Amino acid sequence: MFYCNNLTNYPMANIPEADNFIEEFIVEDLQNGKHDGRIHTRFPPEPNGYLHIGHAKAIVINFEIGKKFGGRTNLRMDDTNPTTEETHFVTNIENDIKWLGYEWHGDTVYASDYFGELYALALKLIDKGLAFVDDSTVEEIAEQKGDIDEPGTNSPFRDRSIAENRDLFERMKAGEFADGSKVLRAKIDMAHPNLLLRDPVLYRIKHETHHRTGDDWCIYPLYDFAHGQSDSIEKITHSLCSLEFRHHRDLYNWLIEALEIFPSRQIEFARMNVDYLITSKRRLKKLVEEGVVTGWDDPRMGTLAGMRRKGYPAEALRNFCMRTGVTKRDNQQEFDFLEHCVREVLNTSSDRFMAVLNPVKLVITNYPEGETEIFTTDNNPEDPSRGSREIPFSREIWVEREDFRKEPQNRKYFRLAPGKDVRLKSAYIIHVEGHEEDADGNVTQINASYYPESRSGNDTSGIKAKGTIHWVAVGEGLDIEVRQYDKLFSDPTPMDHEDEGKDFMDFINPESLKVLSAKGEPALATTKAGDTFQLLRKGYYTVDEDSTSDKVVLNLTCGLKSSWKG
Repeated sequence: MFYCNNLTNYPMANIPEADNFIEEFIVEDLQNGKHDGRIHTRFPPEPNGYLHIGHAKAIVINFEIGKKFGGRTNLRMDDTNPTTEETHFVTNIENDIKWLGYEWHGDTVYASDYFGELYALALKLIDKGLAFVDDSTVEEIAEQKGDIDEPGTNSPFRDRSIAENRDLFERMKAGEFADGSKVLRAKIDMAHPNLLLRDPVLYRIKHETHHRTGDDWCIYPLYDFAHGQSDSIEKITHSLCSLEFRHHRDLYNWLIEALEIFPSRQIEFARMNVDYLITSKRRLKKLVEEGVVTGWDDPRMGTLAGMRRKGYPAEALRNFCMRTGVTKRDNQQEFDFLEHCVREVLNTSSDRFMAVLNPVKLVITNYPEGETEIFTTDNNPEDPSRGSREIPFSREIWVEREDFRKEPQNRKYFRLAPGKDVRLKSAYIIHVEGHEEDADGNVTQINASYYPESRSGNDTSGIKAKGTIHWVAVGEGLDIEVRQYDKLFSDPTPMDHEDEGKDFMDFINPESLKVLSAKGEPALATTKAGDTFQLLRKGYYTVDEDSTSDKVVLNLTCGLKSSWKG
């Protein structure tokens, strides 16, 4: 875990060097002695869905900056919309952040913790003549806003007295009015060039039960009011958010000045998009609700829960987020680079096993019937400290169907074919003699003989086999289910086609999941849900939570070879 709980006041000589533009702002503030050298960031997700790869970027930025500058990072749930929020989303958000390797300062906090203080701040705006209760409808307020080329028009309720506004707002809180009948708006400037400052709505009425406060409240602050004021209540020094909130910064700062509260500093960075992955909770929710995927944690999803279930290591996601940098412009990252980062970690950390995904039986005709032999093989040739394991060998073994050809097409084919010598991984060299097939020409059995002197580790046969294949003993092999995942979309940016009248759902890849009945070596029975390893010559796989004592279920994490060009 990376902890951000130890607060440090930096002596100027010890201030770390900035690696990006956000850190340049922070270094400047530290050098100027702002906030007495204190750094405090926060991550403020909405508990209305699962976190995705874009959130991972924000998490890494906030927590890594907190760690680098000896500061703190809060986890605050932005739970101001009782309609969409649920407690189980909170739990999953907390689990995702811990899985990524971060621990926040103190307990999880909530915008709802501050409902009383936010209400008091709203009354303060009213008392200063800077907010009013508006009876206009949603459509009327939108029409009043004008547009970028045309100033807005004042609401007919804008000139209500302070006393009347206070009375109406208090009665809104008391539940006297129906949903949508009134809102509280800031009184700023209906001709402001930033449309967000044209008397924005700060509070609305919602007679709905909140997941934490129950029915205590029937008015709820909007994001622009709850977010900045929560930052100030927590004395957040640097409010780091994605670029889409740039135009909100003007209102953020206006409220700080109008309310004379702690001056948190908002800094925006570019959100991260990744080819073939959706980073819109609304669209992710649609995929779940329409049954395109099995749930928020489906391994094809761009959610952290989905990527964890797929077998992506947290270290790989942190590396990916840090190596893609902190920029001021939205960017599109290659999916292949993400998987490159995954392979880098898994190559050194993963044990190796053997499994045959498309099995066909191979019979070693000169091997004693009924005999079983035990071989020893390395768990991970990249890391000898991970030890070795035993694998059983017998007269009948499973091999990959695609490893056999009736007639090799060229001289560089070194796998199974009549007359070819091939080594069985960690076992013997065999000589292919022939095969059997059904009436349709499908191979049903391969026949071979073995060289007894070619035992792996003690080969005195003098035979040089140019090819090596994996295998599983028939009598000892496990029945396993293998879920071969591919990209969920056929287009790398499925949301970019809306101008063409196409929906992102039009690009669902019908081949994104294939389920195989495979054979695995016995040691796979000792694995547990979440274990990730390499199946020799096939790829990296993770044991799925659907596995039982009777059946091992494996998810394809990623292939062995990278197509990322760097």
